[in-house]
Amino acid sequence: MPSVFSRRDKTEDAPVTEVATDAPAEGEAQAGVKSRTPGKGRPTPKRSVAQARKPVEPPPTNRKEAAKRARAVRMADRADERAGMLRGDEKYLLPRDRGPERRLTRDIVDSRRTVGTWFFAAALLILVGTNPAWPLVVQTTSQLLWLVIAVLFVGDSILLSRKVSKMVWERFPKTEQRKPGLFMYAIMRSITFRKLRMPKPLVNIGDKI
Repeated sequence: MPSVFSRRDKTEDAPVTEVATDAPAEGEAQAGVKSRTPGKGRPTPKRSVAQARKPVEPPPTNRKEAAKRARAVRMADRADERAGMLRGDEKYLLPRDRGPERRLTRDIVDSRRTVGTWFFAAALLILVGTNPAWPLVVQTTSQLLWLVIAVLFVGDSILLSRKVSKMVWERFPKTEQRKPGLFMYAIMRSITFRKLRMPKPLVNIGDKI
C-alpha cells in the first residue's frame, strides 16, 4: 500500500507552459532594436549658439601680450575701414566723399574717359623735354605739347562740370551742395589714375548713369 505521505511525481502536476509561436525570434528582436535610433530629445543648437559656447580667450598675462593683442585689433579695424572705403560704404567714407550727390559725381567721372587722367604723366614728359640740354626743336615741341594738353584739360573740365551740374541738380533739386566745391571734387577725381581712386570706381567706362 503506498504511503499517504509519499510525494507525487513532479511531472504529473507540473503545469504545461505553452510556447508562444508569434513571439519574434531573438535575432529579429535585436535587429529591431538596432534599427531604431533613439532621438536626441532636444533641438540642434543654432550656429550662433554653438559658436557662443566656444571657450573665451584668456586675458593677457603681461603687458607685451596685451600690446600685441591691441595692435592686432587696430590692424583689423584699419583693414575693415579700408575695405569699407573701397566699396563706398558711407560708414567708412571721409566727410568729403559722403552723400548721394558725391556718389553720383564719382559715377559720372568714372563712366567716362578724361584728359585729366594723363595730365600729370604728360606734364612730366613735357618737363623733361623742355630741359635746356635738349635741342631747340625738342624744347619747342614740348612747349607746344604742353599748351595742347592744357587746353584739352580745361575744355574737358568744363564739359565735366556741366554734366555734373545737370545730372546732380536734376536728381537732387533740394541739394545743399555748392557747385564750385562739387566741380572741384569731380576735377580732382578726374586727374587721378583710375586704379588709384578712392573710393574705387563702381561703374565701367561707357556705362549709362
